[in-house]
Amino acid sequence: MAEEQLQVDIGRPVLEWEVDEYPKHDRSKYWYIIGAVVGVFLVIYAISTANFLFAVIILMLGIVTLLSTFLPPDRIVVIVTTTGVVVGDMYYDYEAIRDFSIAYDPPEVKYLYLEFHSPWQPLISIPLEEMDPNAIRENLLPFCFENLDRTEESLTDVMRRMYKL
Repeated sequence: MAEEQLQVDIGRPVLEWEVDEYPKHDRSKYWYIIGAVVGVFLVIYAISTANFLFAVIILMLGIVTLLSTFLPPDRIVVIVTTTGVVVGDMYYDYEAIRDFSIAYDPPEVKYLYLEFHSPWQPLISIPLEEMDPNAIRENLLPFCFENLDRTEESLTDVMRRMYKL
């Protein structure tokens, strides 16, 4: 039986840009030394308390961190269309989006945030890279609300940037 692909009408593309799949950080050797010491301490603690699942999770986190260091992130396309937003392989219809906001404080903070009606759908942060935030705002305003209260980057993005995670 051949698999059928679901065809979704994504509308007419209005804006398009590419972003890294995950942020690439320049970490010093001291960052890796501190991370290794903390990781070994947590694994020893997990084994001493017989919490083997926690030990496996810490080891997996270390492996993922090392892999992300040596492998460059893929570039994914972001498309704002007349019916929704496409991020990589995912399509988000405007009806599912509660609101959007733009946190813009160059050179470090340039994000588009999409919040959804569903409580199960997390807040999505999309790097703007070199895109004009006013053009993005103008093209999203006819389709969804703008949250003017959220003008700063999210705590998750702040922590990721500060600790180079």
